[in-house]
Amino acid sequence: MKLIITSRDSIRTARQRCIRKFLHYFKKGFDDEKYIAWERQYKLDAHFQFQQKLNRKSFKALLTAKEFEQISRTAIQIESKTNLLFSFEKMAIRDAVRSKEGAEQFASGLYDYLYSGDLLQKRFEKFVHVISYLPRKQTRVLTWPLLTVFGFIAEPEKHIFLKPKVTQKAAEKYRFDFDYISPPNWETYESLLAFAAQIRSDTKNLHPRDHIDLQSFIWVMGSDEYPD
Repeated sequence: MKLIITSRDSIRTARQRCIRKFLHYFKKGFDDEKYIAWERQYKLDAHFQFQQKLNRKSFKALLTAKEFEQISRTAIQIESKTNLLFSFEKMAIRDAVRSKEGAEQFASGLYDYLYSGDLLQKRFEKFVHVISYLPRKQTRVLTWPLLTVFGFIAEPEKHIFLKPKVTQKAAEKYRFDFDYISPPNWETYESLLAFAAQIRSDTKNLHPRDHIDLQSFIWVMGSDEYPD
């Protein structure tokens, strides 16, 4: 009797293959010492530093004092200690906040994105607008990585970081229908959050803690640093 493999079986097989790949590199999963050293700790360190210097209370006090340049410098310095952005993206955001107007726009927009009481979709769409209107010198500022990196560092329980090519490749391997559109938009970000939620469910036995773990899993699936 010929065995017919259903689409659901095929998806399950593909996802199990991805989990096996992750465990090939990190045998103890998200608790593996090598995983923590290579993928998690530097992101967690940036998160701790952000919450020490730009938590809601401290951020609000700096805004009230109109210390826009200090807020912008602090956020950028924290990110600069990671390898999440490409060098041209790091340069673009530094150039964008060099003026007082750019720093004020970025600082106020970032606070609202992280700490306002609006629904996430509204906050996200407003932040897209903020980033799109930052001063530009040589390189465009509105990229998916630059848009998503500060939320990811600040609150990885809520926000996730998007590297488009790696994430698209990972989604293809994982057989997840990732709704990617190049210009930053809510539908794509919502789809990314759903992708992360699916991975969280499928890897529940490995106990992922936050979007740092889920983004790192996606990175391992899609990056050339981790061959199949």
